[in-house]
Amino acid sequence: MTATDQPTLPLRRSLTALGLCLAVTGVAAAAAALASASSGSFYAQLDRPVWSPPAWLFGPVWSALYLMMAVAAWRVWRITRSLATRRLALGLYGGQLVLNALWTWLFFEWRLGGLAFVEIMILFALVCATTGQFFRCNRLSGLLLLPYAGWVGFAAALSLACWQANPDLLGGPLY
Repeated sequence: MTATDQPTLPLRRSLTALGLCLAVTGVAAAAAALASASSGSFYAQLDRPVWSPPAWLFGPVWSALYLMMAVAAWRVWRITRSLATRRLALGLYGGQLVLNALWTWLFFEWRLGGLAFVEIMILFALVCATTGQFFRCNRLSGLLLLPYAGWVGFAAALSLACWQANPDLLGGPLY
């Protein structure tokens, strides 16, 4: 462990920070869950590529990803000594959480395939920026975001494929 990897918060504050990171990430997860409440039947209607995962897989994958994301954010909060660096990292994190939840509404609830695709590409770029900033703060925090970045990249490809194959269900060009 290097000097910058040493925890800087007392235990009580550290646990409070963990709770806050879990809660904030949980709010984003709940917002996405609201929009995807009936997504299983909609997903079944879509003409999907052969490489698309079964609907039952999304819940467990997202649960694990949200937990890793929250722990990564907590580690950044707990370990990063520079307030400016911490604010940048956690600001990027918060921004990508908002976009994360918004994509589910665009795709599943509002069925705006084109906008959902544009939005998930912006989300992917923001997740990559967040991951890079987390690596600058703490290697493990960055590593914890890598599966999320990979999943969002995969979801972007799936989003594009579904939108292109289902213009009647997901709207036309960018609506």
